[in-house]
Amino acid sequence: MKKIVLTGGGTAGHVTPNIALLPKLKNMGLEIHYIGTGKGMERELIKKTAIPYHCVSAGKLRRYFDLKNFTDLFKIGAGFLQALILMLKIRPSVVFSKGGFVSCPVVWAAWLFRIPVIIHESDMTPGLANKLSMPFAKRICFSFPETANYLPSAKRELTGLPVREELFDGNAQYGREFCGFEDDKPVILVMGGSLGSQAVNAAVRGSLDTLLKDFNVCHLCGKGGKAPGGKKGYCQFEYINEELPDIIAMADIIVSRSGATALFEFLALKKPNLLIPLGSAASRGDQILNAQSFQKLGYSRVLLQDDVTNASLVENIKLLYDEKERYYSAMISAQSGKATDKVLEVINQIMK
Repeated sequence: MKKIVLTGGGTAGHVTPNIALLPKLKNMGLEIHYIGTGKGMERELIKKTAIPYHCVSAGKLRRYFDLKNFTDLFKIGAGFLQALILMLKIRPSVVFSKGGFVSCPVVWAAWLFRIPVIIHESDMTPGLANKLSMPFAKRICFSFPETANYLPSAKRELTGLPVREELFDGNAQYGREFCGFEDDKPVILVMGGSLGSQAVNAAVRGSLDTLLKDFNVCHLCGKGGKAPGGKKGYCQFEYINEELPDIIAMADIIVSRSGATALFEFLALKKPNLLIPLGSAASRGDQILNAQSFQKLGYSRVLLQDDVTNASLVENIKLLYDEKERYYSAMISAQSGKATDKVLEVINQIMK
């Protein structure tokens, strides 16, 4: 039986596309293994899939001076040795990497044993982990057409981004019951990302009295957020997994960060959305580029984080809702939904 190793971690966006591949990888008769960190969220997410999970050490290389860059080198070295041992133990036919710093030692170890590697880049511009892995990859799959400009032509393959099949099975009525919404007001779903978002959360909570006049609000806020009490039509969760398909199904519009995984899920599910990308001061600017691409294609409305106030958030939400049919029509015309099959084609080609 042929074996495949999946790797990626750090945020949900580095894990959920791998999870989207699992049903069809199993149908192909492959033995699947996952390599991630011992404490990252990928461990909890993969645990629910019942596939073998292996831990390696991971360090982060920052683009700025930090003493942790030196200590993390030892973590990276330890992770590389652990990955070498795992390659000898598992002996996979191929490694598929979704990025995050845990993936680098796995990719390097696979290359050393001449195991072919496929990388998937979700964002418009490659992240540092994928940049460090690209020289060792046979193929580089990517999601945004613009990303081709940043990749070697001999390796690149435009596939789109795999979306989990279970998201298409949501029941809007179950979602409303789960949230305790008792009327038929339209629903705003606010998603701050798997790690939450202080700026988005604060603006939403500060705008509730206005928003709740016309909408119900379901707020996925990440860890540590304190819900305002006594607000009918408002519910808050730190994180949702099993109920997420129902929550998305009930949403009329979505307010979200602009991580690539979320964007392609909204596109596949045809959900009009307001994007508030993480600012360049707190990131490498990939979310801004992602959001601009979807705005240009007519799939999304964009509000930059520096422009977020209670008033601007309410204004943009109302404009999005009023024009939701235009965004829906643009998404209907998009060629989405085939990313999983395209990625599997690449995996099949590399394994032959």
